[in-house]
Amino acid sequence: MMEDRRNVYLYYKRNSEIEGQLNTIKEFAKNYGFNIVDHYKESNIIVSFGGDGSFLQAVRNTNFRQDCLYVGVATNRPNSLYSDFSLDDKDKIIEAISSEQLEVRKYPVLEVSVDGQSSFLCLNECSIRSGIIKTFVIDVWIDDQHFETFRGDGMLVSTPTGSTAYNKSVNGAVVDPKLPCLQVNELASLNNNKYRTLGSPFILSNERKLRLQIVQDGNDHPIIGIDNEALSIRHVKNIDFKLSEKVIKTVKLKDNSFWDKVKRTFL
Repeated sequence: MMEDRRNVYLYYKRNSEIEGQLNTIKEFAKNYGFNIVDHYKESNIIVSFGGDGSFLQAVRNTNFRQDCLYVGVATNRPNSLYSDFSLDDKDKIIEAISSEQLEVRKYPVLEVSVDGQSSFLCLNECSIRSGIIKTFVIDVWIDDQHFETFRGDGMLVSTPTGSTAYNKSVNGAVVDPKLPCLQVNELASLNNNKYRTLGSPFILSNERKLRLQIVQDGNDHPIIGIDNEALSIRHVKNIDFKLSEKVIKTVKLKDNSFWDKVKRTFL
């Protein structure tokens, strides 16, 4: 019941302009029986203010919580893929998270493990790129079977929701988030008599495991991007990917499906 989900944590970049706007939001929420809490662990609802980048940071910095609802609110730009609401439309926000007929949209999450030690979660994508002006070699393994040997600038592994971000810009497919899968895409591959790849993005089901094995040829410090953050890890050998059992839950508005969002954003 929504009566038990009244603790709200507001995630935003602190500045005087947004503070002024959110004071009104806080008072408005309190009038409707919501409690504004100071720590995300105390919340049932986490509201992100900003664009898609702010939403990704909100999810990451609150540890990809499964036991709460994430709400994206756009501040100074049109609504985007993760921001269903506008800061100027307070009534719509309150109505959505108060409704007894609340519908929840679930987004898949990607789990990334580096050399069997460090483990990370992604809502959008993980990219692996050369850290120097030099191509590098990656052996691609699917379910412990060697699939191809890649040489180029790097590779990109995305969730269905991440398929509309970086992946789309490198000619990847846009994937329905109801499909539990991950998409693998190449970044400037070299195809010749020695190195031969599929040459197109491919999609793996949630039952598959993917391993990118980096050949050590002097490119010892690749750039690993996790959503909109970069990891600093040297001498990386193996990066393993699988779809996590975790999902991120957001408000699902009527007449605002994933494909409505895609149309609104790109068409």
